[in-house]
Amino acid sequence: MAIETIKATERARTGSGALNAMRREGFVPSVVYGATENKNVKVNAKEFTDLLKAAPSSQILLNLEVEGSDSQKVFLQDLQFDALTGAILHADFLAVTEETVLTAKLPVVLLGEPKGVKVGGALEQLVHTIKVKALPKDLPETITADVSGLDLTESLTIGDVEFPEGVTPTLHDKVLIALVAMTRAAKSAGAGQEG
Repeated sequence: MAIETIKATERARTGSGALNAMRREGFVPSVVYGATENKNVKVNAKEFTDLLKAAPSSQILLNLEVEGSDSQKVFLQDLQFDALTGAILHADFLAVTEETVLTAKLPVVLLGEPKGVKVGGALEQLVHTIKVKALPKDLPETITADVSGLDLTESLTIGDVEFPEGVTPTLHDKVLIALVAMTRAAKSAGAGQEG
């Protein structure tokens, strides 16, 4: 996983009025926790939003450069959004070391065209994100799964996916990720072949 850098400035602990003023000035109030003590910081809202738009997931590793102190590797643990505008209201960063076991929700990317789709079936993706555990060095950006071998009515489960080394899913092996459903077109094509 490529690690982007974002600059931050420490902020004094303040009430909701001051936090709203900070947001109007173009900052996202944030907290860095997991180190020796929690640190209140603010990041540039536009830079942060642009960085997230370019990332495949909102749970990513970052280098946080806090003004006046050393760069710190952090994991974007949680985001709070404005229900009406969709703007980021707050971010929680977890300070990490190489030994920190992270739990991340990663997007599932299906690769290939299933055999069953070529004969009229429809690929249905049932799970779009998978929660995994991994060390920072092992954390991928996405989980990929090849579905090209799936025929009509066949499915792909968590157990069928080859996870990268050091990455463990938290869901049971039998959880369905995708399946190739029988469509009317596929049924009529099958009936035509039988006759």
